Amino acid sequence: MTDSDSPKPDEYTPPRVWTWDSESGGKFANINRPIAGATHDKELPVGQHPLQLYSLGTPNGVKVTVLLEELLAAGHKGAEYDAWLINIGEGDQFGSGFVGINPNSKIPALLDRSTDQPTRVFESGAILLYLAEKFGAFLPSDPGRRTECLSWLFWQMGSAPYLGGGFGHFYAYAPWKMEYPINRFTMEVKRQLDVLDRHLSDKEFMCGDEYTIADMAIWPWYGALVTNKVYSAAEFIEADTYTNVIRWTENIAERPAAKRGRMVNRTFGELDTQLHERHDASDFETRTQDKIGSSD
Repeated sequence: MTDSDSPKPDEYTPPRVWTWDSESGGKFANINRPIAGATHDKELPVGQHPLQLYSLGTPNGVKVTVLLEELLAAGHKGAEYDAWLINIGEGDQFGSGFVGINPNSKIPALLDRSTDQPTRVFESGAILLYLAEKFGAFLPSDPGRRTECLSWLFWQMGSAPYLGGGFGHFYAYAPWKMEYPINRFTMEVKRQLDVLDRHLSDKEFMCGDEYTIADMAIWPWYGALVTNKVYSAAEFIEADTYTNVIRWTENIAERPAAKRGRMVNRTFGELDTQLHERHDASDFETRTQDKIGSSD
């Protein structure tokens, strides 16, 4: 039997003009909309440090907090930052203050107040590159190695929508399971994991023996996937077959700065893994209930 002979589910015929169905369902249906801009006026809080981060502890947010914690661990005191929680489930990303920093209304967003005029930076990859260049760290200076690092950084930025918006949505968040999109995106995610596994077969990090922003960009997504920290899909994708990715993932996970970075702006999981806001290094040791929220 060929594909054309296979029985098909009820086929959807797209209308001549698409209209928004706000009751379309899915875990994030209440915050998805086909228009941009602010929905309400809300100023953003500002802390004492030049770097103000507005984010959430999702993989894209973790990229930036890991870099900031790594910068501080490496002695870059100018990387001290305030991390403010943006609750996307409540629509905080559509407040006027946040939209003023990121017109795309996605976390994370960074405001650097150390410049003559405050510099806004949005898109996680752009923030990583901005901070790496600002502090001269975690980005190779050799032109060839720098180019390799940026190639992998942009690989992640281009690949993650297939993992998060494609596989993650249809496998974990869609209102019902659909065979075709799950199969389609699973195939692509496994191909991406194979790309990483082959690349890491003879390398400690993405760019050889040097830990860079490429690792920090890829680890929160693909490392979390193979260790079952997102989508609960490790068995489904046969994560244990990607042994080089797992070795690389576990290596980074043991870094103290990576452990701290994963906690910042995190609002889910065990309470001892959460730090809703971060304003000083001591917050990791002196966490109080108001800083970590509750289990309710």
